[in-house]
Amino acid sequence: MFRTGFYRHGWPGQAHVDTMCYTAAMTLHDLSAATWRRMTAADLPAVCALSASIHQAYPEDDAVFAERLRLYPDGCHVYASADKIAAYVLSHPWRAFDAPPLNSLLGAIPAAPSTYYIHDLALAPQTRGTGTATWIVSKLAEHAFATRLSAMSLVAVNGSAGFWQRQGFVRADVPALAEKLRTYRDDGARFMTRTL
Repeated sequence: MFRTGFYRHGWPGQAHVDTMCYTAAMTLHDLSAATWRRMTAADLPAVCALSASIHQAYPEDDAVFAERLRLYPDGCHVYASADKIAAYVLSHPWRAFDAPPLNSLLGAIPAAPSTYYIHDLALAPQTRGTGTATWIVSKLAEHAFATRLSAMSLVAVNGSAGFWQRQGFVRADVPALAEKLRTYRDDGARFMTRTL
C-alpha cells in the first residue's frame, strides 16, 4: 500500500499520536544527513507514530508493523538521520494477484512467492519531492529481481496511482480482490503490478 504524501482523516487518539510524531520529526537540516537503512525493532515506535500521523484513514495496529519486520526484515527500511525517522517502507515476497487486507497479520511468507509486495511506503512532509520514494522503490525492485521474483505488486490508495505509474506499475483489475480492496475504505484503491 502506498500512502505517501497524503494525510488521512482524523481518528480518536490523534492528538497523542501527533505529539509522539512531533518529537521524532526531522527538520530540513536533519534531512540533509538522512539515508535509507534497514529497520530495527527499536525503530518500531517511531515508525508506528509516523504511520498514525500520516495514514489516519488507513490505521493499522502496531502488531502489523512488528510482524512484517519479523517475517521479512530485508524488506523493511527507514529513511533516518540519527534517531529521527522521516520515511519507512514495509515490503515482502507474496502471492501474485493477491493483497493482504488492511490491518491484517500474514502469519508467514509464502513458501513459493510469485511477486514482491510493497505493503506501505510512507513519507513525512519534508521528504516529499526529494526523490526519496523513487530511490527506495528502485532498490526494492533490484532486491526483488535478485531474489528471482519477476513482478512487484501493491495497493495504491489516496490518489497515489500516478506516482506508482511513474515507477512502472500498471493497474490490474482482479475481481477476486474486490472484497480485500474494500478493507481500505477508499473508492480509489487500485491493485497495481510491475513486471521486472
